[in-house]
Amino acid sequence: MINKQKLWFLTLFSLILVLSIYYITMPEDVLKDIKTETVSKETKNNKATIDVEESEALTALRIESDEKVIKEMNALQEILLDKKSTTEDKNNAYESLKDLNLNKGKEENLEKLVKNELKLKTFIKINKDQIKVVVDEKKHDAKIANQIIRLIQKEFDNQMYITVKFQS
Repeated sequence: MINKQKLWFLTLFSLILVLSIYYITMPEDVLKDIKTETVSKETKNNKATIDVEESEALTALRIESDEKVIKEMNALQEILLDKKSTTEDKNNAYESLKDLNLNKGKEENLEKLVKNELKLKTFIKINKDQIKVVVDEKKHDAKIANQIIRLIQKEFDNQMYITVKFQS
């Protein structure tokens, strides 16, 4: 059964998700202004920063993935809030929501890991035991793909089926 705490969590998570989608879809002019302000503040503090721009292909993949997740979450939330749904259906919907949130967090952590360790811009999508990695790199290199697979597999106890695709 869903209690107030779980309902608040779902509400706040939905709000965060909507705000992140809003941020992603903001016009570039506004983002450049924000970026310029941030850079000027950081230069005043004499901190060196690395600014990495993401390719349009990776951005498109992220947006598409986020839209699918939002649709799934909305469908599951409707089940949770429907008075006609059985307790079993609500529990299954809640577990599915939990899995979606965990996968999203794992995907983001893996992307940061690859970015920090291998200095590559990637998009990672987890679907059960399959992991799809899209690398923003013109050079198709088996050595880099092998490094990515090993790096990601270290993070999981179970054997994962990892595919790496290079996209420029």
